[in-house]
Amino acid sequence: MERYVNDAVELLKQLIATPSVSRDETRAADIMGEHLKRWGLPYGREGNNLWVGCPDWDDQRPTLMLNAHIDTVKPVATWTRDPYEPTVVDGDVLYGLGSNDCGGGLVATLQAYRMMVTRPRTYNIIWVCSAEEEVSGKDGFSRVLHRLPPIDVAIVGEPTGLQPATAEKGLMVIDGYAHGVSGHAARNEGVNAIYEALDDLVWLRDYRFRKESELLGPTKMTVTVVESGTQHNVVPDQLHFVIDVRTNEFYQNEYLYEFLRKHMKKCELKARSFRLHSSSIAHDHPLVKRCVSMGMTPFGSPTLSDQALMPWPSLKLGPGQSSRSHSADEFIRISEIRDAISTYVRLLTGLELG
Repeated sequence: MERYVNDAVELLKQLIATPSVSRDETRAADIMGEHLKRWGLPYGREGNNLWVGCPDWDDQRPTLMLNAHIDTVKPVATWTRDPYEPTVVDGDVLYGLGSNDCGGGLVATLQAYRMMVTRPRTYNIIWVCSAEEEVSGKDGFSRVLHRLPPIDVAIVGEPTGLQPATAEKGLMVIDGYAHGVSGHAARNEGVNAIYEALDDLVWLRDYRFRKESELLGPTKMTVTVVESGTQHNVVPDQLHFVIDVRTNEFYQNEYLYEFLRKHMKKCELKARSFRLHSSSIAHDHPLVKRCVSMGMTPFGSPTLSDQALMPWPSLKLGPGQSSRSHSADEFIRISEIRDAISTYVRLLTGLELG
């Protein structure tokens, strides 16, 4: 085990030291490929996505996928350390951008894969490293999806404190527009686009969706951006706003979009995408039942991952804490990586997928 933990930590240090902001992960993907080759793991690559399947592949068996992403967000301005300098403090805390989200899960799932391919299994196992997760980009998991074999279930190595997130909220971003007529603010002329939007913005603030999820809670929408006006003495003729919609399993994005459009009095709405739906896995699935038998507690996650792009059952399970993600002085504990590798191997050893 310690050899695999050391391999994981050394790889993670190299990844931290290699900037890999979404859409700019080429060098980090190269590093992953170099390590896969060094460890004797033949891999495929599509853009900056990589995958490797077990050598004893059998099309007659079910297939389990391990997945985590290689990209990071941009470092926030309040870092007190160099975000690209991997630093270990007190022998356990590893600081660096992407260490928690999702470097720890990335290297832990890979080491678990290395261990599991040498063990007897009744299923195939494939490891997938995806790009552009933080922006749900077209060259991320969506690009590699058609290159993968049929998958029966997946474990996504996002930071969950090693508890299984068996449901995940979806995301839909909507642009709203209000239109007016420009005029001089000193005279009674023009139609103020800000005033045109007010009733719709208040409705968006106050409306509550009726169906609440046991795991995910209510569907939630938040106006996060408002832009209008050019100068103090000109009545604005346009207003633009953005709505962040987080859906539970009871509402499909397409339905919600049409519902919101019908309730707008003056504003026009345009959805950027419908593809990031809420996802979940049945609690009687063998993988979930195995998690529970090991003492884990299923929960619902409010944050989005590549699960939203997977047309098969999946759950999130990984080292670290979601609260550290996208924050200054991000870190992962080496002990968390060790526990994650051990947990994955225990979970997968003897697993029967049906």
